[in-house]
Amino acid sequence: MKDFLYEYKIPIIFALLGLLLAILFMSLGFWKTILVIILVGLGAFVGFIVKDIGIFN
Repeated sequence: MKDFLYEYKIPIIFALLGLLLAILFMSLGFWKTILVIILVGLGAFVGFIVKDIGIFN
């Protein structure tokens, strides 16, 4: 089982991301899902900048 997960790690991750995206589209709708994706990306971007600057160190 461990070999299976190691060999197919990337396809499994993208399948789960696709499932999450499909659930968001079905429950929230297209534009709200796009807004969630943009805000998550913006939050990750700000997080990387804060990490590089070292504000919380």
